[in-house]
Amino acid sequence: MELEPRNAENENLNEERNTEASQCTTWCHKLHTTVSNWMLPEDIRSRYMERANCLPPPLFIVSISLAELAVFIYYAVWMPQKQWITLETGTMESPFIYKPEKRNEAWRFVSYMLVHAGVQHLIGNLLMQLILGIPLELVHKGHRVGLVYIAGVIGGSLASSIFDPMLSLVGASGGGYALMGGYFMNVVVNFKQMLPVFGVFRLAFILIIVGTDVGFALYRRFFVEGNGFRVSFVAHIAGGLAGMTIGYVVFSCYDQKLLKDPRFWASILAYVACVVFAIIFNIFLSPAS
Repeated sequence: MELEPRNAENENLNEERNTEASQCTTWCHKLHTTVSNWMLPEDIRSRYMERANCLPPPLFIVSISLAELAVFIYYAVWMPQKQWITLETGTMESPFIYKPEKRNEAWRFVSYMLVHAGVQHLIGNLLMQLILGIPLELVHKGHRVGLVYIAGVIGGSLASSIFDPMLSLVGASGGGYALMGGYFMNVVVNFKQMLPVFGVFRLAFILIIVGTDVGFALYRRFFVEGNGFRVSFVAHIAGGLAGMTIGYVVFSCYDQKLLKDPRFWASILAYVACVVFAIIFNIFLSPAS
């Protein structure tokens, strides 16, 4: 007789677990349905939904964003500034920032993405890369999103060293604009299939973020007075171009192997050629020498 209550308890526990698992599955399915409507053309959404799952979560873009936030908190709070709108002394003395006179320290061509010029700069970049990066990573996974993001970061610093060679560089705009460039090239190519109802409102929201971010970058470049540090904005353009080439190919090959796509190798070769030219320029031709 004592076994009956125990069996009943076990059955209840199993039912609760099955219910929770079912709810998680339903939530995950709804999430991926929404994401696929935004990120994929209609003709491959069904194939995506057949193997969509919430594991692994979007670790790359979240980790990068947390790292950028942590570095900002360090310079804004632990090394107090007079105000947070445009950080000055601590940021510009950071070992992460790209500075033309220290371009022989190669890590700065990547690590500059961790440092931001102020709270507005940081918020704009985080919003842009999280809004686009999380759904992109759910669809394409972290290694592909990471490839596009880092390509934009490196392309941004190298382009800045050529076209704005005397100025410093901070911020993750190169990576964020690379994600945006790749996504919007796919939207343009598959416009009728990729924009659901009210999609225009999302595009408008992202354009507002872009406008704010670019406006702040232009302010830092052309209107800083006195002893303020001017910062290059070329990384925005170069990151967007990296996204429109490498990013477009990567994000349009959802159900294909990148290494078998000739467009991928063409974009990689073009990118490598630009990188090699930038390295030669910085070694032999840069006016910052």
